[in-house]
Amino acid sequence: MAGNDPLANALAGVNNAESVGHLSHEIQPASNVIGSVLEVFYDREYIDGFEFVEDGKAGTFEVELNGAINECGVVKPRYSAGADEFEKWEKRFLPARDYGTLIVTTSHGVMSHYDAREQGIGGQVIAYVY
Repeated sequence: MAGNDPLANALAGVNNAESVGHLSHEIQPASNVIGSVLEVFYDREYIDGFEFVEDGKAGTFEVELNGAINECGVVKPRYSAGADEFEKWEKRFLPARDYGTLIVTTSHGVMSHYDAREQGIGGQVIAYVY
């Protein structure tokens, strides 16, 4: 996959693999941001697991899919959202209230918008999954 946004390429690959029913997908190149987003996917039970594989270059992620993802993607441009503004972005990127997750990068790391709202911190909305 060629492109300038590795996170967008990774989520598009996961979305495509999930839609055709694959049980696993390889994401290449690996990055810390992609790993953090996959961690949120795992915590919210959208994937069964993932593993970093060192290949001497940038590395890869082996992702175990479980069929729980209907759609996932990145948010471009990256919108800033305060702790009390997540509902506006839920309406824009998610199909229904309390269905799906926004992935937010904050000063405390990458987390779901539910965790950010609970902690009372804002950040930038970088991705969504449902």
